Amino acid sequence: MSEKLEWDSSLSFIFAMIGAAVGLGNIWRFSYVLYSNGGGSFFIPYFTAIAIMGIPFLILEYGVGFSFKESFSKILKEINERFEYIAWALVLFVFIVTIYYMVILSWDLVYLLSSFTFSWGADTAAYFTTTVGGGSDLASAGFLLVPTTICVILMWIVLWYISHKDVDEGIGNVSKILIPALFVIMGIIVIYALSLPGHMIGVDALLRPRWSMLLDINIWLAAFAQIIFSLSMSQAIALTYASYLPKASKLTDNVLIVVASNSLFEIFTAFGVFSILGYMSLHSGIAMTNLVTEGTGLVFIVFPMIFNIMGPIGRVLAPLLFLAILFAGVTSALGFFEPMLSSTSAKFNLGRKRTASILSIVGCAFSVLLTTGISSYLVGIIDSFVNQFGILLLIGVQCVIFAWFYKLDDLVPVLNEYGHLKVGKLWKFIIRYLLPIVLFAMWIYGMYDLFMSAATFELIVDLIIMGAVLVSSIILTRLSPREDES
Repeated sequence: MSEKLEWDSSLSFIFAMIGAAVGLGNIWRFSYVLYSNGGGSFFIPYFTAIAIMGIPFLILEYGVGFSFKESFSKILKEINERFEYIAWALVLFVFIVTIYYMVILSWDLVYLLSSFTFSWGADTAAYFTTTVGGGSDLASAGFLLVPTTICVILMWIVLWYISHKDVDEGIGNVSKILIPALFVIMGIIVIYALSLPGHMIGVDALLRPRWSMLLDINIWLAAFAQIIFSLSMSQAIALTYASYLPKASKLTDNVLIVVASNSLFEIFTAFGVFSILGYMSLHSGIAMTNLVTEGTGLVFIVFPMIFNIMGPIGRVLAPLLFLAILFAGVTSALGFFEPMLSSTSAKFNLGRKRTASILSIVGCAFSVLLTTGISSYLVGIIDSFVNQFGILLLIGVQCVIFAWFYKLDDLVPVLNEYGHLKVGKLWKFIIRYLLPIVLFAMWIYGMYDLFMSAATFELIVDLIIMGAVLVSSIILTRLSPREDES
């Protein structure tokens, strides 16, 4: 094929990987997880999870991708032909993440445009429900939220335009622009937030340690879950990106840079988020416990409410925040899209441009289906199932495959050749024994929590997704590659 499937330098790879890791969860999820899981005491399980899961598994992914220089589906097929079914299942789950992630980005784009006039009005909750994200009333499923639909199409055009180019010209160059811009914008927001009256109310609420909570297994599970999804672990993103690395790359050093950047960003951002909430608490007299929420409720309802009372500075901070979320989201969406793009292109000998076009049309069509009057409700259902059932299970399976069916010892010299951080017996023990136990325990716990609390409609959606992934993975595995035109 004519595409240049290689980064021009490790710098492009590092920015792309930081972009894949630093996403919406770093901005609107981490601060809530930190606050609700012991405050300052949460850093103990958090950094433990990084040490025994985040760093070791990313090192594994970098090593495998760099060694094989193939798409994810081809790598698993080379290890064992039957594993190709598993590869396609994971890639499809990650593609589903791309589909609903683009819907969330469309909400943000609507809010970015609205932030110039504050068209969300005084009732920010009503604005989100009626105009952008919809509600949970199934009777509302028959109509589209037009602003969201239009923005979904625009976001898919952007994703296609970047992804259809060679990896370095597209993802690499965009990441080198958006990631520094994202860090600068968030720096401005956080520094100003720390100057607001009442900011210490928020910071104190965020960091106040509750040491007794360390005895609760749920706190440790929350820390490991945060690391898995914050670093986009084992979603074939790191492995695919690493397959584009040039020779003599310092793999383990790159892992440390990406992990450190991701953690520093989400911790730094949490200070800004809670400083603004502290300001709101002081100004309105509302207790912090009544203000703190996660996800869409925080960003699309609480924050616009705060910007409304901030005066002129709110007119500046609002566009900056939604622009930062957009930049973080785009770079993450590129990462989610790449495994499906790479695997499909390699499997069927299709050019990158043609593959990106086909997948973008398919993805956009499904994203539009999620812009109905129950948009946010559907996205929530799909997000919970895909992550707690699909991706978490396949992370564990993938860990077992690379640890027991692939010669793990062969990776050690590859990883140690240029990097300053050396791996050996401890790293192999973690990959072979510790991580599979932790991951499957998390999956069992997640399954119990997911299905015990699910309503009938949610179970129907879950079963549809499961069936679609299983059938599609079988079809994609059994289809024969087309003849390579080159």
